[in-house]
Amino acid sequence: MGNEEKAVLLTQDAYDKLKADLAYREGQYREEITKRIAAARAEGDLSENGGYQAAREEQGKNEGRINELIVKLRNAKIVQAPEEGTVGNGSLVTIELGGNEMRYVLGARDMASVSEYDVLSEDSPIGKAIIGAKTGDTVSYQAPNGRTISVTIKDAKPLQ
Repeated sequence: MGNEEKAVLLTQDAYDKLKADLAYREGQYREEITKRIAAARAEGDLSENGGYQAAREEQGKNEGRINELIVKLRNAKIVQAPEEGTVGNGSLVTIELGGNEMRYVLGARDMASVSEYDVLSEDSPIGKAIIGAKTGDTVSYQAPNGRTISVTIKDAKPLQ
């Protein structure tokens, strides 16, 4: 299994938003946490100082997210969202499934951080079935329970 890191497929917009989040976390947010730690430290006894403990925990989470963002951005591959009417990586797609209309972004899980929509992985059974489909197409896929499920593409447009 090695140490290979999988490419993270992102639209340019998603990449830019993750890069801005990284800059904020490495700069302003890191400074705010450091100031809170210093202020709590000045209060004295650290063993019973909840503010100090909370700030240190927040610092650890922030540093972890910084490292995660660095890896994602280093492994990012910018993909061009497909044109309107075709489902592809970076599409905002409206589907009809079992009589219900649902809206998703097709792409990497990291797209969730830059969109208010749930993300469908292009590697999931439904993702594999709908990628390349066009508005009006009905495609089917096999669910993990073995059932064949049909999905109708109602709309597909690039995520803005």
